[in-house]
Amino acid sequence: MPLLQAFTRSPKLPLSNRGRRWLCAAVATGVVTFCLYSLLNLLFPLKISIAYSPVITAADGSVLNAFLSPDDKWRMQLEPGEVSPSLKKAILLKEDKYFYYHFGVNPVALTRAFLNNLTHGRTTSGASTITMQVARLLYPKERTYANKLVDMFRAIQLELTYSKDEILLLYLNLVPYGGNIEGVKAASVLYFQQSPQQLSLAQAVTLTVIPNKPSSLRIGRQNERIVAFRDKWLAYYLKEKAFPKESIEDARQEPLEAFRLEAPKIAPHYAYRLHRQYPQQPIIKSTLNRQVQDKVQQLAYNYLQRLKGYNIHNAAVLVVNNQTKAVEAYLGSADFNDGLHGGQVDGVKAIRSPGSTLKPFLYATAFDRGLITPKTIITDVPIDYAGYRPENYYGDYNGYITIERALATSLNIPAVKLLDQVGVQAFVQKLKQAEFSQMKKHGGSLGLSLILGGCGVKLEELTALYSSFANQGTYASLRWLQGQKDTLSTPLLSPAATFMLNEILTQLQRPDLPHNSQNSAHLPKIAWKTGTSYGRKDAWSIGYNKKYTVGVWVGNFSGQGVPELNGTDTATPLLFDIFNTIDYNSPESWFRAPNGISYRDVCAVTGLPANSFCQDQIMDTYIPSVSSMAKCTHLKKVAVSLDGKYAYCTSCLPETGYHHQWYPNHAPEMLTFFVNQHLPYVSLPPHNPSCSRIFQEYAPIISSPTANMEYLLEASDHQKLMLQCNAHNEVKKVYWYLNDQFLQSAPANQPVFFEPPQAGKLKISCLDDQGRNTNIQVTVRFMD
Repeated sequence: MPLLQAFTRSPKLPLSNRGRRWLCAAVATGVVTFCLYSLLNLLFPLKISIAYSPVITAADGSVLNAFLSPDDKWRMQLEPGEVSPSLKKAILLKEDKYFYYHFGVNPVALTRAFLNNLTHGRTTSGASTITMQVARLLYPKERTYANKLVDMFRAIQLELTYSKDEILLLYLNLVPYGGNIEGVKAASVLYFQQSPQQLSLAQAVTLTVIPNKPSSLRIGRQNERIVAFRDKWLAYYLKEKAFPKESIEDARQEPLEAFRLEAPKIAPHYAYRLHRQYPQQPIIKSTLNRQVQDKVQQLAYNYLQRLKGYNIHNAAVLVVNNQTKAVEAYLGSADFNDGLHGGQVDGVKAIRSPGSTLKPFLYATAFDRGLITPKTIITDVPIDYAGYRPENYYGDYNGYITIERALATSLNIPAVKLLDQVGVQAFVQKLKQAEFSQMKKHGGSLGLSLILGGCGVKLEELTALYSSFANQGTYASLRWLQGQKDTLSTPLLSPAATFMLNEILTQLQRPDLPHNSQNSAHLPKIAWKTGTSYGRKDAWSIGYNKKYTVGVWVGNFSGQGVPELNGTDTATPLLFDIFNTIDYNSPESWFRAPNGISYRDVCAVTGLPANSFCQDQIMDTYIPSVSSMAKCTHLKKVAVSLDGKYAYCTSCLPETGYHHQWYPNHAPEMLTFFVNQHLPYVSLPPHNPSCSRIFQEYAPIISSPTANMEYLLEASDHQKLMLQCNAHNEVKKVYWYLNDQFLQSAPANQPVFFEPPQAGKLKISCLDDQGRNTNIQVTVRFMD
């Protein structure tokens, strides 16, 4: 009986029983498949570890700098929103149009490929989905049918682990483009110098066709061949109506003039800094403003070319946004490629002498302590602090000078006096609050020279400090990364103190205005301060307005000093150029007086609240309940004889024959200054010689030699020591004693020279004509 006939005549099974068998078979197959997959998945788990090239991006997302991956590949990680729609559509239509509909393996494509290859006896078409290609890129191996099964298994693993968009992103990150370039982003940056999001349709299709033949389709070598392939696929996209006809025609007309370039090297010092700080982060999103960075780089480079003739070879710049504390420009060196002069040294991080740049912070601190106000008068005369004798930049002295003028002209002696009043350690503690690294390490060993550059600072520390001046005295750490958590704010100064400081640093009548800018109509509206280190090794200029703080350092990384190097004419012109370029005619309003500040009339002679005898008064700013309210004492009333020969005190005041007269109340150091400079001054008459009272206050101050110091002298040269004191205004003569033996008398405040009789400790005494005495000890040694 024929088989067909036997089959048709055999009794039929009930439909329900057949359904059960099919169902059981399907369930059994599913269970076996699930168990097999689970076993394979357990034995061969999916492990994805992609070594990406570290990339530093600007605030706008553009690539600033990049580094090779650990396996020496240019493989830059894409972000989800970084792929343009045209690129995505082109990739899917060409590689896997059913990508979003299959489970990693396309059965229809597999069947079609199998039949085609079987018919032709060779491989004529593939069936790899994008997911399978990702599997092969993650686990590269020889192309065989067995390995194709492995790819299918891995593809299923991928589909069960990741979303479709994540798998597509993996593909775009790993797809080869020849040489050591992998991934769409690396290809876009190295071939077209832009983000994948900015690719034109022609560029997107170009990057779509290259992965099929990455070795033979090299951009820059086979551009004509690439264009032919590109146009072929553009015709296909036109047929599929994937893109508008006009767009495709424009893409066909677009020439391919690209070739491989080096990875971007913008802000290299900044990039290296962030890369070292975040070594495991594939994408480091910085706060750098690409436009500001490019302008600063160009300005600094061009400016440095003009300075090289003076043997000045290095410059560094930092730009900070005062509102966000974000670093918008970072120039560690104006010429990174200048290997002869250390161009790869990061000047923003380098520890250098600050010169006078810390003075504004000291003056503002003194404002907050009520020690001074802008119109307060301070003395600018020679002074000795246990052997430390500071000098002004130009070696001259001004006598009496206002605080605002002392700061605007950056005088050294008033600054040292002010630091002595504030206290070195108290000031060091303030600098620690502003995160000055060297203060934390060496602050305990610093002295009064700190304010004149006797410590180490970094450009980034100074710039962050000055940025607090633009934020009402509130300090916050700089922001280097987008999304970086805000650090705690530290109130360093009061809004009132910073306002007074800002007004002083905005003045244009000052010596640190560049000489070639005196008549310029394009001076930026900024507050700024310059600094020049000892030996003219560092030139600083740091300025700010409401929007930006810009720090500029100019010098030589080698530490070589240059006579022409100074903050005024070397660093400030670059500072002005930067402000005029990045914030020209800034619409931001200037700093306004805060609620905690007020105004009062003060004596023009002392800057203190006027007394009854004060004739000239001026307006001054002050901080209520903080600034000193002590009345002016620049004059004192003295009882003198009718002939003006003698002065009387309350102990010897006669009943008649005298009258009261006003006399200037000069400090002893000023009297010495008047004498040494041969300046006329009004002195008090000598005290009544018949008075038996011995005055204990206002004893003469021995300014030379310095107490407790050791002096090494050449015995053969008969070297001498100088004796000098600062005596009170009424003193006319002083008497010098050596080891309690009378040495010589001399007019008050005039120097006396003597040759020490022997080595060892010497007691030196100074007695004034009022009977007041001062003693010091020094040690003398003789050289053979």
